[in-house]
Amino acid sequence: MRARIEEIVFDCHDPARLVRFWAALLGGDPVDRSEGWSYIDPPGFVRLAFQRVPEGKSAKNRLHLDLDAGDVDAAADEAVALGAVRLGPAITDEYGRFQVLKDPEGNEFCFV
Repeated sequence: MRARIEEIVFDCHDPARLVRFWAALLGGDPVDRSEGWSYIDPPGFVRLAFQRVPEGKSAKNRLHLDLDAGDVDAAADEAVALGAVRLGPAITDEYGRFQVLKDPEGNEFCFV
């Protein structure tokens, strides 16, 4: 049996805030489906959903998003202006350039 990814769900404290951050970053209209559950359908990407959970983030993500950005530095600057935090400087290695960031709730992601 083959399956496809329907959505990627982030556990978080404030789904309404986080969905608006990601909608501003990726596009799409934020939808507050119910109390504690929001989502966006960004163009060209799988749906991202945000679900309120009582416990806070306590460890490094086991999964993160790598986002294709034509200009890593400009994309990181935009994300920071929206509330993200850089995790160190951008890195250039044999595979290209990337910048690791955290969204407003500490979920890690990269621009590549």
